[in-house]
Amino acid sequence: MKKIILSLSLIAITTSLAPISEAYAEEDVARRICEYVAANDKNRLRTYLRTKKIRIRSVFDDIKCNGDNILIFAAKSNALEAGEFIIGKVPAKKVSANIDALIAHSAHLAEEAKERVK
Repeated sequence: MKKIILSLSLIAITTSLAPISEAYAEEDVARRICEYVAANDKNRLRTYLRTKKIRIRSVFDDIKCNGDNILIFAAKSNALEAGEFIIGKVPAKKVSANIDALIAHSAHLAEEAKERVK
């Protein structure tokens, strides 16, 4: 009887902690993506996204780096390779919505965005 009660309480504890773990995991993913963009490390960014099975287009609206979306953050960080990668993966409508902000921070990424929207 004690074994059953112990096992049931152990199961209850582990299932109640699962949502907390997922919240930390999502926060860690966003932090890692921001770190790779800030370091302008396109290859590590691509590898990380591939191992986590994440598409930039699906998390673009959710991830904020220093209060900006990852494309504007790349422009502010002068991360040209990472910014070009993001421009190529994000839908053209979202890229066109960010062109004005890109012009203010990075002329190179603004030109890439204009080419993508055409």
